Amino acid sequence: MKSPDDIWGEMGALPGEELMHVLTKLFTLYEDRLKARPDDRDAINFFRNLDNAISPTSQCNLNRR
Repeated sequence: MKSPDDIWGEMGALPGEELMHVLTKLFTLYEDRLKARPDDRDAINFFRNLDNAISPTSQCNLNRR
C-alpha cells in the first residue's frame, strides 16, 4: 500500500475534473458497501468523516453570502 503522503501527492497532481472523478468513485464504492451492509463500520465512518469535512466549508460559504 502507498503511504498517505504518496497518495496526497498524487491527488495534488490531478487536474480538477480528474480529482472529482476520483472522489465520485470513492463515494460510490462506500455507498455500494453501505447499501449491501448497512452496518459496515468503514462505510459509516467514511460518510461521517466526509460530512465532517464538508460541513465547515458549507457553513463558511453560507456566511459569505
